[in-house]
Amino acid sequence: MGCINKGWEFVSRKIRSCLKRKKGIENRDNNIAERWEVLSGKNNWEGLLEPLDYDLRQYLIHYGQMCQAIYDSFNNERVSKYRGTSRYSKKNLFTRVGLDKNKYEITKYFYGASNEPSKTEKMKESNWIGFVAVTTDEGKVALGRRDILIAWRGTICPAEWNDDFESSLVQPTEIFGENADNILVHKGFYSIYTSLNDTSNFNRTTSARDQVLEEVKRLLEQYSKEEVSISVTGHSLGSSLATLCAIDIVVNQINKEFPVTAFLFASPRVGEANFKKAHQKLRNLQILRITNAPDLIPKLPDRGLVEGSATDWRVYEDVGFELSIDTTKSDYLKKDINDHILEVYLHGIAGTHGPEGEFKLEINRDIALMNKEDDTLKDEYGVPISWWIEKNKGMIQREDGSWILMDHEDDDS
Repeated sequence: MGCINKGWEFVSRKIRSCLKRKKGIENRDNNIAERWEVLSGKNNWEGLLEPLDYDLRQYLIHYGQMCQAIYDSFNNERVSKYRGTSRYSKKNLFTRVGLDKNKYEITKYFYGASNEPSKTEKMKESNWIGFVAVTTDEGKVALGRRDILIAWRGTICPAEWNDDFESSLVQPTEIFGENADNILVHKGFYSIYTSLNDTSNFNRTTSARDQVLEEVKRLLEQYSKEEVSISVTGHSLGSSLATLCAIDIVVNQINKEFPVTAFLFASPRVGEANFKKAHQKLRNLQILRITNAPDLIPKLPDRGLVEGSATDWRVYEDVGFELSIDTTKSDYLKKDINDHILEVYLHGIAGTHGPEGEFKLEINRDIALMNKEDDTLKDEYGVPISWWIEKNKGMIQREDGSWILMDHEDDDS
């Protein structure tokens, strides 16, 4: 990226030095490989949330970074013919976004279809919305098992906002089949998860659901003789999709007996009481929702109208266990910021000490990351606003001196 240069490295070192002097960040060894089952919710995170366990802090940040990687590599340049895709190939994505020490190999990009209203009709739109990855052999040692990871990003494109606000309730028949009669979920989220799009090669014959489940089945077959876990993670809209995805995998026994855990950051509510009851009956599934006290999104929607009815309103319910943080306690952040941003959430996880405790960073996560896409960090730290940008917005100078937009890597690069 254009901002990563020697000058920036100097600023980053200065910030880290300031952090250690001001907050006394501790550097401790962890034993995630030995504790992964407990960290993934085998015991319902009993004794790990209050106070927040050090290894669980690292674990949650690890999965949150997977969602952030999608944001960081999403091509939203209006004039680009590759708009709505990843700038980087599956092979290079982690390196390009600064996660070169990551222990996963991305095996599939998947795409979601959404509706965008126009003056005359609703137009379908398909965009890259996440990836499936699996731990390398090295990663298997670090994490204690072969982990299949499914990561979903939050809302970026205008068409997705339309589905976000479509809070009526529908039956999720593609997930629950004949047992879906009394179960209702958010129509917009379910639509993105299951819709096709005849006008796009990405979703012409397969929905986001189809693409994800097909790849998970393939990887489970490939690693059937190993100890495997399935981890699903998402932020905002992506958390809602991750909720549907994780439940789908278990309801339809795609995971067989392997454990499934969903780590949800800033998740809106997905379904009503019958959806919650259906989730509570499932084995080998754990869900942990991370909520930020000043963030309103996890408290929405509050209720929705059952599709096809003019009077049948249902209340939306939370699912899973909750870890609550409060980033208003952080001395690093400005007032009146966007508390919904994923990097702010990861900062909160690194420093929370419960509702009654002070904010003190326990994980040495660079605070400069919080200004990647917004203006959240206090000016005294000397970090530019919205500094995460593609060098020259992807414009490359050719040998003859002319410039051309080259903002996409093919998967064989």
